[in-house]
Amino acid sequence: MATVLDEIVAAKREEVAEAKRRLDRKALDDRVASAPPPRDFFAAISKPGGINLIAEFKRKSPSAGEILTGPLEGATVEEIVAGYQLAGAAAISVLTDATWFGGSLDDLAAAHAVATVPILRKEFVIDPLQVHEARAAGADAVLLIAECLDDCLLRQPACGDPRPQHDAAGGAALGRASPRVLEAGATVIGINNRDLHSMTTRLDHVLELRDRVPDSCTLVAESGIRTRDDVLRLEAAGIDAMLVGESLLKSSDPSAAAAALLGRE
Repeated sequence: MATVLDEIVAAKREEVAEAKRRLDRKALDDRVASAPPPRDFFAAISKPGGINLIAEFKRKSPSAGEILTGPLEGATVEEIVAGYQLAGAAAISVLTDATWFGGSLDDLAAAHAVATVPILRKEFVIDPLQVHEARAAGADAVLLIAECLDDCLLRQPACGDPRPQHDAAGGAALGRASPRVLEAGATVIGINNRDLHSMTTRLDHVLELRDRVPDSCTLVAESGIRTRDDVLRLEAAGIDAMLVGESLLKSSDPSAAAAALLGRE
């Protein structure tokens, strides 16, 4: 039986194939060439002195449905990103998948226009084209999910290109902690507490896998982080950063919610 992740990846393959059919390669290359230098995503989320927050903007999800409702209905990307920065977010994640999450590269570009911290494109990346699209839209890093990629694509933007894919957009790979990710040379490892096949979430997942990640890597906990107590548990375990979106966007004030997670006024 196909899982949610299987369905997402199958749809993504069709989406990328269509994008390639209508691609103006020269225009894309020109946009990449004229993009400003990428901000240092690795440095931003590796700062010592406490856990660093990657605050996420997304419009909906398969598990939560529509997210920007109630007081946040009509809120813009720019408003939410500005609030995240005011709260002390070290980086911003923007979910760009349209079918399942209601996002777009326009959301990423809008976030980049107001952000002074690095921007991560969170997407189901299965093709080097998506890395180039991310850079053209202003992304400083891209999310790579190891479960969606074979070893060739995990290591390189295209077979034969010597640049690691996780460096091509100026950032580092995030994926489930596994030997494949470490062998690919990732310096940032993200452990997703949400099982992308069943969509169930368990915060203890990252704590159980903590010892499998070398201290030389920056470790990011993703999903299931809702309270200050959750954050303190992650800090005590030596987690470097956390990626949080849904719990912030389901509050009446995402900026205040982000500050509360960080233990700030």
